Amino acid sequence: MKTKKSTCKNCEKQFKESFKFCPYCGQQAKDELTVKVLFYNTISNYFSFDARFFKSFFPLVLKPGYLASKFIQGKRLLYLHPAQMYLFIAVVFFFMFSFIQRDQVQTLDNQLAKTLGPQEVSDIIYDKKRNDSIASVKSNKQKVEDSIERANLKKALKTYQVIEGVSEKEIDSLLGPENIKNKSIWGIGKGTKALDSLIKAEAPPEIIYKHMGMSKDAGALERRLYRQAFKFYKSRKGGSMLQTFYDAIPIAMFFLLPIFALILKILYFNRGLYAHHLVFSFYYFSFLFTVFSIILGINFIWDMPDWIDLLVVLSTFFYLLMAMKRFYQQGWFRSFIKTSVTAFLFLLFVAPLTVTILGIFAFLFY
Repeated sequence: MKTKKSTCKNCEKQFKESFKFCPYCGQQAKDELTVKVLFYNTISNYFSFDARFFKSFFPLVLKPGYLASKFIQGKRLLYLHPAQMYLFIAVVFFFMFSFIQRDQVQTLDNQLAKTLGPQEVSDIIYDKKRNDSIASVKSNKQKVEDSIERANLKKALKTYQVIEGVSEKEIDSLLGPENIKNKSIWGIGKGTKALDSLIKAEAPPEIIYKHMGMSKDAGALERRLYRQAFKFYKSRKGGSMLQTFYDAIPIAMFFLLPIFALILKILYFNRGLYAHHLVFSFYYFSFLFTVFSIILGINFIWDMPDWIDLLVVLSTFFYLLMAMKRFYQQGWFRSFIKTSVTAFLFLLFVAPLTVTILGIFAFLFY
């Protein structure tokens, strides 16, 4: 009797029809693509969201250091891989945090709009002739280069008064002595009337940046700083900058986590390879994101008092203490000292430095 065979849709090889999976590539013999199959396979493949997740989640929360110890001992199929667990929980956290981001971005925009107020311009008539005269600074830059080099922006514009026939009254009202004298950093501060007037007159960036204080031989970085500062002042909004800052945090975490593992490696230099400390770090950061996700979830429903949020955050230190004691097999006193040093170095040096770098990045690229 001839055996019935099926053809695999993936590798196109034949096998017995009774087989549920292709013996050559492993694909299901009869894999009907339904919505359920589509999303289950996606979650299962990328996050291993199966029984292993639940077997790993509760020990992660209730047994500090337990998963890392078992993984190092070689039990790596019973529990979820540390990197996969970190990825899954981090995605959940940042998804929940995205709802808070929108509120904070909008709140910041509203507060800045109230603080800075509307632009205040000089009492002058904005006609085409005067606007064209200011715009001609860009095309005739060479004619006033010496004036810009020797004096300030006002003197340079007075040179244009002669070249283009702009009245002295218009130049003085655009950049009066009181505005030049009160100009603060980047031209943004008490003396903003002149800067607002330049914006209203659609002056070219070269003139605006010079007024803000940019040096003649400014490099690419300095020019970008002034461009971003002017962009911030003109828009009267900082929400996009804050959004850029938040968007960079997930990327920064891929650097912070290895640095945390490096601190552990230094403190426990004779306790295993760097990869061992990295495993511990993956599980600990997974716990942190779990705690933060729970806090966000509860605050969506009920606005918890700040002191409760603070206590929950402080509890992560004691979790780290118990996890390090279990994982590194040392006494309470030595574990407490090393836990304190780890937290001190990370929170007082690594984290602030990271925030500073992210802040600069957000300002330069928002």
